[in-house]
Amino acid sequence: MSETHGMHSITVLVENKPGVLARVCGLFARRGFNIESLTVSITDDPTISRMTIVVADDEHELAQIISQTNKLIDVVKVVDYYSHPTAERELALIKVAVKAADRAELMQVANIFRANIIDISKTTFTIEVTGSKSKIDAFVELLKPYGIKEAVRTGTIVVSRGASTAMS
Repeated sequence: MSETHGMHSITVLVENKPGVLARVCGLFARRGFNIESLTVSITDDPTISRMTIVVADDEHELAQIISQTNKLIDVVKVVDYYSHPTAERELALIKVAVKAADRAELMQVANIFRANIIDISKTTFTIEVTGSKSKIDAFVELLKPYGIKEAVRTGTIVVSRGASTAMS
């Protein structure tokens, strides 16, 4: 089951053409769904893109929107991973203010979360962390007292566990 409780992680495989992202997102918006997270990338096939859309749990409405999305031109396949075992990850880059006295402590916090410090200046650390949404949220909360200067998150990406794939 999805790690994002109360949320559905949906993969939409689409032909890699202009306007497809807008049509799919527009369909969700017209049905009143707030997209919590949206990630789009090319797949191993350069003619196919993979959209991962995370939306709030509403079984009845979601079944209808998945059916409608499947009917859109340029949509290859739609998969709702809600009831499937998945591997989900998110990436965040967080720039944190750091005083000389706090450097060692901040390095320990990063180490505990298996995060990487990817840039250091006299007054900041930029930290890269990957994991579940809840792990990233917990890491951000621990960094707030230091002073977060800038943060960016990819949104959730998801694949099924085991041998099955979104294409099968």
